[in-house]
Amino acid sequence: MPRSTAGVTAAAWHGLLWLVVANAVGVLLAILLLAPKLNPLLGELTYGRWIMVHMNLELYGWTSLPLVGFLFVVYGADRNQTAQWCRPVIWVWSVALGVGSLSWLNGYSSGKLFLDWTGYARMLLVCALLTLWLLLALAMAGRWRRSILNNLWASAARVGGLAALLAVPFVLYLASSSGSYPPINPATGGPTGASQLESSLAVVFILLALPYGLTTRRPGISRVITASWIVLAAESLLCVSLGHADVSSHLPVQYLSLGSLMAWLPLIPAYYAAFRWNANTRLWRIAFLWWWGALLITGWTMFLPGILDHFKFTDGLVGHSFVAMAGFTSSLIIFVMVQMMGEDGWIFNRTRSFYLWHASVLAYVILMTVAGWREGFDPAFTMVPGRLRNTLYAMRLLSGICMLLASLDWFADATSLAGRPASISHEALQEKTV
Repeated sequence: MPRSTAGVTAAAWHGLLWLVVANAVGVLLAILLLAPKLNPLLGELTYGRWIMVHMNLELYGWTSLPLVGFLFVVYGADRNQTAQWCRPVIWVWSVALGVGSLSWLNGYSSGKLFLDWTGYARMLLVCALLTLWLLLALAMAGRWRRSILNNLWASAARVGGLAALLAVPFVLYLASSSGSYPPINPATGGPTGASQLESSLAVVFILLALPYGLTTRRPGISRVITASWIVLAAESLLCVSLGHADVSSHLPVQYLSLGSLMAWLPLIPAYYAAFRWNANTRLWRIAFLWWWGALLITGWTMFLPGILDHFKFTDGLVGHSFVAMAGFTSSLIIFVMVQMMGEDGWIFNRTRSFYLWHASVLAYVILMTVAGWREGFDPAFTMVPGRLRNTLYAMRLLSGICMLLASLDWFADATSLAGRPASISHEALQEKTV
């Protein structure tokens, strides 16, 4: 039975809604940083409360909801009778985000970054996650007999994934508790090469596994796929052998081991070239691969002795996080959505919004790198208004406005699309590959 793209389209619409809200809050935050004297005008709703809304909506809204759509496709929830429940599940998720936003604006928080969930909002997030899991389980059970006969390994992977997903709501619930561990842990000495390598390899694993839920291999190309998984296994062994004790990032074994990630600069593009992709994913596939390269190079460079000491706790690391989230992660998410939405993915391919987004992100990264470098010499640089500081922050505000406009463009197109029947699923476009 053909897939319906309605669930994926709904996930895209809700994700874009929260992206617009989060970007609008980001513009407000940029204004408050440029003119701190405006904070008293907002009463209790000052920078410290809006920043939680901004960061959590970007993570749990924009970067999470499209992945919910991805899970619909992987587990077949967008087929048969379960397809009608995809949109209600997404609405439960959005309601949790709305309640969470009101909670954070009212000053309720666990004090933990990205784990600010407390009270009713915390329970609603768990309900949203469990509702999603139940839908996926029902969808998989409905097609279990046929799928296990067709592909035993794929079925085993789905069962394992479903078991892992069941743990997520309970882990998030416990981690959000103020009593589970302190928001600031004095027992940790900060990031090490081993810890950075571990988190980076988790991202690599996701990148290697992602195509199997979206498309098929190109015929006759398997060596680069096999080689990539072998390299991942070798680097995982290296990561385990390094240990995870508190050690200085100045030790050569720490930054040299992290440098082993440079092997993925050519491997990831070659790996993705070994799969069949819809023709309309080309722009975003190129974009996320370029940002991936930038993330690897800047991440390792900024970890080197002397450079890390200079950029630590400055706007320079804010710029690097923008490479990771607004550049790489956002491009990857849109690439996945375009692949799943098929011809409906046109909403992300308008030239004006594509280049406006990437130019703005690049400008933001450069501005924050300059500000961070200057801040490394003078810690008061970003706190005391001055000509250079104000110029950089004004330009950052402008780049934030441009990103907001790009996201509004996508959201407007997604809204026009939501009222029409979905056109062609990603499977029906397998013949139109690049």
